[in-house]
Order: sequence, then C-alpha cells, then structure tokens
Amino acid sequence: MRKSLFVSLAALAMVLATQTSAQDLDAGQKLYKKSCRSCHGPTAKGMASFPKLAGNTEDYLVGRLTTYRAGEKVGPNTALMAPRARNLSDEDITNIVTFIVSLSP
Repeated sequence: MRKSLFVSLAALAMVLATQTSAQDLDAGQKLYKKSCRSCHGPTAKGMASFPKLAGNTEDYLVGRLTTYRAGEKVGPNTALMAPRARNLSDEDITNIVTFIVSLSP
C-alpha cells in the first residue's frame, strides 16, 4: 500500500512539473514575443547589432537580465536593455530564459 501511494505521488509530481514547465514556456514565449523578438529575432539568433541569445546558458541569461534590471552597465546596449528589463519579475526572467533555452539545439 505504501509503495503504491509513493509511486502515485511521484507520478503526480512529475505530471505537475511538466505542466508547470509548459506553462512557464508559454508565458516565456509570450513575454519574448512582446519584449525581445523585435531586436533579437523570432528564434533569438540576433539581428543587426543585437546579440544572439539562443545557445547561451540559463545562468548567463538570467544574470544578464538581472543585471540590466538593476540598472547596472553591461555593455553598449545597456541603455536599450535596462528600461525593458526594469519591470521584469524574477518569474518573468525565469520564463523568458526558459523559452530562449528551449530554442537552442
């Protein structure tokens, strides 16, 4: 009885984790389309002077967005990025990064 309860709870946890990931991915895609796509391109491969995002690690992307959000200078595009990142919550950043990472091969 205990074993089947444990297995059932483990299966439920996996289903909930998958649903949360799908929801996070969808939320990230919506935020990316709204705030990032016009400069970084539809698949985050960069455009003109705007860098490629796809292929970077999750830690790197979270770090950059967090730094921009704090208003700290990162590079030549800080003036463009800081206002866009200023109002992102930690959850928004996680969702956007989840979406960008999903684009990587």
